[in-house]
Amino acid sequence: MPTFSILTLGCKVNAYESECYAEALKSLGYSEAGDDEAADIYIINTCTVTNTAAQKSRQKIHLAKRKNPNALICVVGCLVQTEKNREEGIDVLIGATHKNELALRVDESYKTKKQFVLVDDVTSAVPFEDLSMKQFAHKTRAFLKIEDGCNQFCSYCTIPFARGRERSLPFDKVAEYTCELIRNGHKEIVLTGIHTGRYQDGEYRLIDVLKKMVELGVARIRISSIEVTEVTDEIVAFIKEHPQMARHLHIPLQAGSDSVLKQMNRPYTQKEFLERIRYIQKEIPGIAIGTDIITGFPNESDEDYLESEKTVEEGNLVYLHVFPYSLRTGTVAAKMKGQVETAVKKERVKRLIALGETKKAAYWNTFIQKDVEVLFEEEKEAGTWVGHSSEYIPVKVESRENLHSRMFTVRLLENEGEIMRGEIVDEIK
Repeated sequence: MPTFSILTLGCKVNAYESECYAEALKSLGYSEAGDDEAADIYIINTCTVTNTAAQKSRQKIHLAKRKNPNALICVVGCLVQTEKNREEGIDVLIGATHKNELALRVDESYKTKKQFVLVDDVTSAVPFEDLSMKQFAHKTRAFLKIEDGCNQFCSYCTIPFARGRERSLPFDKVAEYTCELIRNGHKEIVLTGIHTGRYQDGEYRLIDVLKKMVELGVARIRISSIEVTEVTDEIVAFIKEHPQMARHLHIPLQAGSDSVLKQMNRPYTQKEFLERIRYIQKEIPGIAIGTDIITGFPNESDEDYLESEKTVEEGNLVYLHVFPYSLRTGTVAAKMKGQVETAVKKERVKRLIALGETKKAAYWNTFIQKDVEVLFEEEKEAGTWVGHSSEYIPVKVESRENLHSRMFTVRLLENEGEIMRGEIVDEIK
């Protein structure tokens, strides 16, 4: 039986798509290679959001060729869509579209040695491609991609060029796939998309997706990322009223300075961002709010940078994803004067990461001797089970029982730095 291996880079959307590719290949009779096993087929699911991500994608291609020079190589995703000079020696190339054909094209190429290059123009509207997914192998938490593409055109970002315009999974398919995931034992479903908050299928919006998933009986629903302008009063009220909704939102900031935000083409000011964050925190006490921050954007002064620190402090943001600005060819920012020196960017990244760790520790400490709901995912070592709370706090407990994919009320006892230690109070049925 021919084997395949999938190497995934980038975001949760890519992770979802890779699971779909694996499921489709298995349905055609292929099996997944072990971690240390050379595969007959390699699929590299690429990312190009930063220079580092693009370079890592290329490295994965070369790694696959070294592992098995005779293997079929399939490269898919954002790097394929945006690179003009594509790698030679690739058997199947798929860009932002035709992803629902990947398994069939790989199968045909493997059997006939025929090459496929499927890269379309995505500057105009393209339909949402249905990548069905019934079960995430070996995982308690399942992703469900409900949206793709972006119309925002932030000045630093290649995603609209790599992913195309916004489009959404039909509402009836959201319900169908949710039911499949529930039937296959997934208690937490993470809604993913490039611009998840912009979900739209006719009259249906994101709030309708949340209502339907609660109605269908999902134990926990988590939104992977959502823009601050799209966290409506109705969504805030729904999270507040329904314990099935994770007390955790990831809301990108990108910069705390109004001048930088304007140059980035972000649709809010620092004041507007903070006002919305405070409203969410007032309505849902204890909610965890994470964020993305880019530092070292062209013309970002020391004062501009300090505004980002100030926003993190005042907004009590606890899970920080910090990135140095990465010049991406073809974007508006790539043509800007005032590019910040690499050493300055590195220092600002270091400081923001340290601030994020401080904020996270302080937030976790507020839960000591309090009860949280934890969905257990794996046994890290004999008798030690780990999972995540609704607030996305990693938690470990000692138990001789099999806790996999079971949800418990847990009392948190100690912050151990990378994880919190707790004790089980009761199982949540």
